[in-house]
Amino acid sequence: MRRILIATDAWHPQVNGVVRTLSNLVDQLRERGIEVRVVTPLDFRTIACPTYPEIRLAVATAERLAGTIRDFDPTAIHIATEGPIGLATRRAARRLDRPFTTSFHTRFPEYLRQRAPVPEALTYAWLRRFHAPAVACLVPTQSMRRNLAERGFTNLVTWTRGVDRRLFRPVEPIALDLPKPVFLTVSRVAPEKNLSAFLDLDLPGSKLVVGDGPMLGDLMRRYPDVHFAGTQTGDVLARYYAAADVFVFPSMTDTFGIVLVEALACGIPLAAFPEPGPLDVIGSSKAGHISADLREACLAALSLDPRDALDRSRAYSWDACADIFLNATSQAPELSLEQTFRLAV
Repeated sequence: MRRILIATDAWHPQVNGVVRTLSNLVDQLRERGIEVRVVTPLDFRTIACPTYPEIRLAVATAERLAGTIRDFDPTAIHIATEGPIGLATRRAARRLDRPFTTSFHTRFPEYLRQRAPVPEALTYAWLRRFHAPAVACLVPTQSMRRNLAERGFTNLVTWTRGVDRRLFRPVEPIALDLPKPVFLTVSRVAPEKNLSAFLDLDLPGSKLVVGDGPMLGDLMRRYPDVHFAGTQTGDVLARYYAAADVFVFPSMTDTFGIVLVEALACGIPLAAFPEPGPLDVIGSSKAGHISADLREACLAALSLDPRDALDRSRAYSWDACADIFLNATSQAPELSLEQTFRLAV
């Protein structure tokens, strides 16, 4: 039996794209009869993340992770994040001479630059070093793969995302007493999500924000005419999507945006900046409009056919996501002499 160890600093009760991706992946793997051990912050004592106390950072050590690896004896090790658990697992795997794969979910250099005067080039250099020993580094889109390749990252594999079409589908909209059209975003309410770029727009109808985060109180005070619905999940979230005329994605730092595919699966056209994630999700379809002028994108998306959005969503499935993951973790690429040297140092 295949046994896969997945190490991640992002896990429940966090609500974000990394957690959704890994949760759906684990479900897929277990349905296929694969034994999965997920190492998460729930396994450790934690401390609050500086500037973001809602996120807990694990006090993890390479010694403890080495013990976990020995006990579980996985046939594959995947390091999903570059936080304390990811670092400890990386050290442990290298000490034990065990190969591993990694994944690149978050554009931390851009996030960090918004919070502190740290040059993006410096953070990318650190991330490049982190991922270099991996036999494969899984990235969400072709655009992100090209971006990282240009920055010197190697062994990159495009790893798509999916959507649960049993849940996210054209459904009865939730009853909202809001003027039409409704422009919706579903997002963590945090600085890196660039929500003000959407909320500042002069648009007809109403703006709706679903999500929670450290900036929620501030944005509610600054934008009293915007409807803030808080965190929503499951069927209720699908009904919020269905209540919208356009889904707006103002982020300029996300690597994918699972919410984009969820909106498409509910038949909602997209409006976004020309960034990795939206560029790949929309592709050459008529499922959304991309522009450096977000207002232009929003207004143009109003005239798009919801059937095109629904059709485009069918390009994404969690089954395909699991297939790519299993292929990457079971058929590691042959290492060059340079890569072998990096593994040894």
